[in-house]
Amino acid sequence: VTADKRGFEISKKRINDKTKINTSNEIAKMAAPYIKWANALAELGSIHQRKKYYITVLKNLDILKNTNLPYVCVFGNNDHSLITYSNEYKINQEPYYFKIKDISFKLMHLPFYLNGDTNIVISGHTHMYEVSYVNNTLFLNPGEICARNKNLTENIFLEITPNEYIIEYNYKKPDEKQWQTKITKYER
Repeated sequence: VTADKRGFEISKKRINDKTKINTSNEIAKMAAPYIKWANALAELGSIHQRKKYYITVLKNLDILKNTNLPYVCVFGNNDHSLITYSNEYKINQEPYYFKIKDISFKLMHLPFYLNGDTNIVISGHTHMYEVSYVNNTLFLNPGEICARNKNLTENIFLEITPNEYIIEYNYKKPDEKQWQTKITKYER
């Protein structure tokens, strides 16, 4: 999960014996009021308002931590004030490497480490949804959950089966109720 003023980008959880990566969907639903408030405060830019912003980010991290689901976090490019909370919320420096079963992952906010040294590379920062499969490495960027840079809210689910990666890309305009979905599959 990237915890910055856009909210959470990635969490992992196990569902029905299949590994899924849930980018923002469930957590963002719980944290959406805080994230909206944090974005408004961040625009103001005063020291007082920035303190309120970090209090809001900490509330979001508490929500994530209190789900009791396993999760992985990395710092975003504006998260210097969260360093003191890195142990409490398991926020890691990027790139962060981890494994789920026999699948290796690399998680980062800034897309500086986009080489194929793991099975799956997950990045953020650009606010652009991207998915590609190159030389047996799956590259993912979930896009933007907060609709700050564009009038679009996005998230992805990754399902890993023994034979393929199934990427479910969900998107909608912030004022719409219905999500649109696009499925992309790659053979493993």
